[in-house]
Amino acid sequence: MDIIQNSFDRLFPDNEFHYETEMEYNRRLGDFNANISLIRNKIKVNLNLQWKDIDNEIKIGLIQHLLLKIFKKKINTTNIDLYNNFVKNIPLLTPKTKSDPLLEASFQRVNSTLINNQVERPNLTWGTASFRKLACYNFHNDTITVSTLFRNAKLEILDYLVYHELLHKHFKFSQKNGRSSFHNKEFREAEAAYPHQIQIEQEIEDIIKNKKKKRLWKFF
Repeated sequence: MDIIQNSFDRLFPDNEFHYETEMEYNRRLGDFNANISLIRNKIKVNLNLQWKDIDNEIKIGLIQHLLLKIFKKKINTTNIDLYNNFVKNIPLLTPKTKSDPLLEASFQRVNSTLINNQVERPNLTWGTASFRKLACYNFHNDTITVSTLFRNAKLEILDYLVYHELLHKHFKFSQKNGRSSFHNKEFREAEAAYPHQIQIEQEIEDIIKNKKKKRLWKFF
């Protein structure tokens, strides 16, 4: 049976499947990424080539996860649990090939003083000068990316951003009814334990405001 239809039938056993399907593996998507579209009567799933040799039961969980997005439902299945557990373990399989001296020094400080060396070093990269995404952790390629707005920031600020993202790697995420939660109680408590957290968050807001003002002046 078509894997997309199989995923649908397991997810919605009382619903009739009346769609055309297409699934494509390619290198255009990022590591272990996938997306889905529903146009007219056709469901198309695109998957990064890395998914090709992954067990079908895990892929069914991924496809079910995507189907819940387009049908806007909240359901949990054994296959979705398999998929989420797989994603949580992707960092163990990912080569650590990207680093930056400034970010790596920050990681070493944070990991040794605040996390008791409990976290393996992820890939560490600078992103763009983003005002919306100040830093992020990607489970699919085990990478922390930091906005270049903070390339020259105080070490305490850079360390706080790296610390926040390391907590994502450390605590992973929880999943319920098809939705993932990345900021659970343990995460919030650990984040609040960072020295002078409130002051540093205010300084981060000030940096963003000042950078935005400088950018606006360029247009005058």
